[in-house]
Amino acid sequence: MARKKISTTIYITPEQNDLLKALNQKTKVPVAEYIRQGIDLVLEKYKSQLPGQATFDELGSK
Repeated sequence: MARKKISTTIYITPEQNDLLKALNQKTKVPVAEYIRQGIDLVLEKYKSQLPGQATFDELGSK
């Protein structure tokens, strides 16, 4: 079953838009899917900054 998605507004540069549209035309993958994947990459990169993501070092010092 597909997960429910919410609508939001983002602002991208004209260059990002052009490249995403070109990628979409070549792959037929929706631009929104590429944006979701980009968000997932950022969340993974900064997961240590998210609430409830204590590291082992932090746990040992408490």
